[in-house]
Amino acid sequence: MAIVRITKEFRFEGAHALAGYDGKCRHIHGHSYLLFVTVKGKPLDDPSNPKNGMLMDFSVLKKTVNETIIDRFDHALIMKEGSCLEKEIAEAYGNVELTSFQPTCENLVSYFAGLISEKLPANAELCSVKLYETASSHAEWRKEDNID
Repeated sequence: MAIVRITKEFRFEGAHALAGYDGKCRHIHGHSYLLFVTVKGKPLDDPSNPKNGMLMDFSVLKKTVNETIIDRFDHALIMKEGSCLEKEIAEAYGNVELTSFQPTCENLVSYFAGLISEKLPANAELCSVKLYETASSHAEWRKEDNID
């Protein structure tokens, strides 16, 4: 059976601030993020199985990404550890995700790719992750560009 790719779309709201940045993004601001996760592999080739022809059930991909990314980052303030007022903001608002990196779209998409790929079934390989901050701006992680 041929190798195929499947993609699932996710949406979440989040805010971030880029500590020390010299532009507007140094201020806390929000985005309506759009996330596309694409996996590839060979679909099941077993006519006796009701999932014959599936690479993976879309509900499994949905559950994986929701548990790994969406539940954690939806309506969160994403900040780099050590940012100004980190502790006070976390205590006041609660839903703060601290990262070891500057929470740019580029860094977040790479981070998300790492988290998702650890949770996929053996027959499915993460192919790409796209993260849109706005309707016209996104970052993309591709497996082919990140082979060691």
